[in-house]
Amino acid sequence: MILPPSLSVKDGHLHIGGHDTVSLAARFGTPLYVTDEDRICARYREVRDALSSRYGKVRVLYAAKANGNPAILRALATEGAGADVFSAGELLLALRAGMDPDRLLFNGSSKSEPDLALAVEKRVRVSVDSLDELHALDRAAGEAGEVAEISFRVNPALEVPTNPKIATGLRTSKFGIPAGDILAAYQAALGCSHVRPVGIHCHIGSQILEVDPFARAAAVMTGLAAGVTELGVRLRFIDLGGGLGIPYRHGADPAPSFSDYAAAVVPVFAAGVKEAGISPELWVEPGRYLVADSTILLARVNSVKEAHRRFVNVDAGFNLLVRPVMYGSFHTVVVANKAGDLPAHRYTIAGPICETGDILAEDRDLPAIAAGDLVAVLDAGAYGFSMASQYNGRPRCPEVLIRGGDAALMRRGETLEDLTAAAERPPWQAR
Repeated sequence: MILPPSLSVKDGHLHIGGHDTVSLAARFGTPLYVTDEDRICARYREVRDALSSRYGKVRVLYAAKANGNPAILRALATEGAGADVFSAGELLLALRAGMDPDRLLFNGSSKSEPDLALAVEKRVRVSVDSLDELHALDRAAGEAGEVAEISFRVNPALEVPTNPKIATGLRTSKFGIPAGDILAAYQAALGCSHVRPVGIHCHIGSQILEVDPFARAAAVMTGLAAGVTELGVRLRFIDLGGGLGIPYRHGADPAPSFSDYAAAVVPVFAAGVKEAGISPELWVEPGRYLVADSTILLARVNSVKEAHRRFVNVDAGFNLLVRPVMYGSFHTVVVANKAGDLPAHRYTIAGPICETGDILAEDRDLPAIAAGDLVAVLDAGAYGFSMASQYNGRPRCPEVLIRGGDAALMRRGETLEDLTAAAERPPWQAR
């Protein structure tokens, strides 16, 4: 069995960061997310060093949407990371975690006037997605007596090998301004009184397991940067976004490292900016790559049922990990308390949600499973808890952070009272 670096098997139990998952489940209960902080910090350094060893001016912005727990943001802030934020909430979370406003970029295709006003107030750069947004930001900055620094998000119209739902640089995508219209957008920005263009930005997709698409994006972006520079814009950064994937099928999926990414992308980027006569910073926005394999989801087996399949019914479903039902995603499953045992049967891991599609893993060869066993769903750190819900009236589970020999809650589990904490009783129901 091939496992991510922070996982191991000892005395028949699955361990994460040296901690016995069976003991963690007994201490904190299930369902339970467990995250290894040391693994996240190691991945951040890997990304930073792969790029900075090849290009002198690099900035790594963590894609906060992948996992916005404040403890994770604080750990990355301590390492020097910035963040790509996609909402006012993510922006404030990043600031409260200690990230420098100068290291944030407010991204998104549908920002409200309050969103833009907050970015101006906090002096966070905005990646502008439309001319309507440009003029709304110009007004917001003018009302505050400020000048807002911006980039434009480019739609580079690149086909990429990933799920269409997370291919963000397609010609048909909702994100960004078409590459053919981008020079006109910068001309419009130069005509604004309270906006200053200082960068250019793109994002081509997520969970991409080839490096060539990123090199092609770098060529497109540096070519556009040359045209933008000729307009008189001084570009301080070119942001190539994120999207490098991880091998969810360990030992089967191709798995380019960030060193592979940098070896393919940086020469194209460096040649392009040299041709343009500029020396901007290179920004990237990894999310999944930094956090996915740092985290497991532990679930207790409630029952095993022989039916059309052997169903293993556990206490976590798509309310806590929606990726399998939303994207058809694969996650490796380990029987945590029998991790050293050989497979005995083929099982389908099913959650407790009242939906036929509530399947976490289908047709997996696993050791003999019985009620009370502990199942671990691997690589759950990206788009796991961050996409969780309270569907079926189920409180969201706790999250535990480990570092070295320490383990502590980084988010308590919700209670039934939390389900109604924001509810209001209409006055006609008060009687």
